[in-house]
Amino acid sequence: MAFSGLLCLAVIVSPGVAVYAADEQRLHDIVEFLADDLSAADVSAYGGENIQTPAIDELAADGMLFERAFVASPSCAVSRAALLTGLMPAKNGAEENHTYPREDVFRLPVVLNEMGYQTAAFGKVAHSNSARDYHFDTYNLKKEIPELQVTVREFLESRNDARPLALFVGTSDPHVAWPSESSVDPVEMSMPEQLLDTPRTRVQRSRYLQEVKNLDAYFGELRQLAETHLSQDSLFVFSSDHGAQFPFGKWTLYDEGIRVPLIVARPGAAEHDKIAPGSTTDAMVSWVDILPTLIDVAGGEVPEGLDGRSFADVLTGDVQEHRDRIFTTHSGDRMMNVFLSRSVRTDRYKLIWNPHPEFAFTTHIDLLLRETSGDYFKEWIEAAKTDDRAAKILARYYGRPKYELYDLENDPNELDNLAGREELSSVQRELTEELSDWIESQGDELTVFHKPLLLDEPESWVPRKFFRKK
Repeated sequence: MAFSGLLCLAVIVSPGVAVYAADEQRLHDIVEFLADDLSAADVSAYGGENIQTPAIDELAADGMLFERAFVASPSCAVSRAALLTGLMPAKNGAEENHTYPREDVFRLPVVLNEMGYQTAAFGKVAHSNSARDYHFDTYNLKKEIPELQVTVREFLESRNDARPLALFVGTSDPHVAWPSESSVDPVEMSMPEQLLDTPRTRVQRSRYLQEVKNLDAYFGELRQLAETHLSQDSLFVFSSDHGAQFPFGKWTLYDEGIRVPLIVARPGAAEHDKIAPGSTTDAMVSWVDILPTLIDVAGGEVPEGLDGRSFADVLTGDVQEHRDRIFTTHSGDRMMNVFLSRSVRTDRYKLIWNPHPEFAFTTHIDLLLRETSGDYFKEWIEAAKTDDRAAKILARYYGRPKYELYDLENDPNELDNLAGREELSSVQRELTEELSDWIESQGDELTVFHKPLLLDEPESWVPRKFFRKK
């Protein structure tokens, strides 16, 4: 079932695909808000207990919260490119971090402009300086919250454009570096099970959570601005580009890296168009699904060739499921993370394939120990010299096996790798075949973009030996 009264559009995937003309009487404002490095588990609406996020909670009370929303890839540039093109990384061309879609791939703002929308991007919407390459009518790259408070407000207060507005706002929070002080008590807060619990890790987690609080407060301000300056019937979308910058989060295909908050609300819509307030869904959706969903919500015809699939029927409550498989990719982050991973996730199981288990997994966290936000990793290295658990956590961080298989129902934190277990051999075989077929269908060449660091040469990459002394 498709909504009416929001927008009417189509996407050009490649030259020759038509853009559907917009019905000006049906266009209404859109506000899409993107956080940077925010884990769903740290939002109170998703069960986070360390802090409260009342503005995000209020949006959830006004609309639908997706319990299982996933990005295409757990790094900034790749994730955002997939969102703005509706295509997975190998198809749009942005495969490793700090890369961008090919020139022949059509961008969402171009479609919106063609339909009669004014498009505006403030802060970190597209990666780095690439907002200009997506052809937003207006853009401002200042991404810190105090800057956004000024630029977005001035834009909305002075705006006299008669067209409906598609407003994209992206903050730099809670991306590193985090503030030096936090109102969150590092001693009293809980810690994720997959992390090593050290004093400095707690301090940095508290600083990260402070930025989540700051992000939530600004989102509340933005919603108030939208209520003042935009149409009563506005569509709100809230999400994050991937999980937080902690070990086993950002840059990884564990759920902590790829599962993100996604909340969609349209509280001012007519009754037949409204998303049920306070609703929650377990339907699995991908970030590439957002673009075709907007088309379907408008009653437009979704063009062929997209990787994304509309979940409009989930928003209406007509169906409870969407995807039965989620595919994700990671192709590295320049020299800081030369490591390829591909995964397929079902309702219960996830298979991660690491094509080069001989590569050392490294990131900014362990390679930049002087960086304030990652200084806790020194404690991890020191603890691993004498503590078995710490040594196992570091060994798991640096070394990833060829196959990882997790039972998400019984092991949601993905701590027990079941790959190779006889009782799950059929599950592993089937998922491996599915993943291989999908990789081939994507034209994914599994490119290694830089010279890797090797596990058997730790002297070249480990700051200090972390293996337990014998």
